Amino acid sequence: MTETVRLAVVIGSVREGRFGPVVASWFAELARRRPAFSVDVVDLLETGPDTGFAPRIGAADAVVIVTPEYNHSFPGPLKTAIDATGGEWRDKPVGFVAYGGLSGGLRAVEHLRPVLAELHAVGLRDTVSFHGAAGAFDTTGRPREEVADAAATVLLDALQWWAGTLRRARLDHAAGSPT
Repeated sequence: MTETVRLAVVIGSVREGRFGPVVASWFAELARRRPAFSVDVVDLLETGPDTGFAPRIGAADAVVIVTPEYNHSFPGPLKTAIDATGGEWRDKPVGFVAYGGLSGGLRAVEHLRPVLAELHAVGLRDTVSFHGAAGAFDTTGRPREEVADAAATVLLDALQWWAGTLRRARLDHAAGSPT
């Protein structure tokens, strides 16, 4: 694929003292190192569901949701933002970078998958997860374990492939070609 993949990295928490910006910053920096990606960090604390969220998701070719796990699920403001959108998600790959306690945010991801499937988004299997996230990062905002970068690379590879494939399919569909 020769075109740049427009990647939206969504920070899904708006709580005071949240850790999401640290995680999102690390992931966005890895994505920016790849010439194939143009990265837009979408912070729900700044955009909210009604002030620019939908157009930024609509402009993206792929999305990564950075989410904590709150009460065995994902944050309410993230659900509100997703519910305020619709067709913007259609036929786009969505990856997940989760963080939390013992489960590493994976229960939040499992709750996000059917929500996004309802919007015809393509939830990717490969997920980056941080157990005890605050202790998993050093004071410079980098993960302490090298395996995190390896997991992010797998996710970015998948996002790049799916974004290109789904973009071509959307263009073929819009042109009236059978897919």
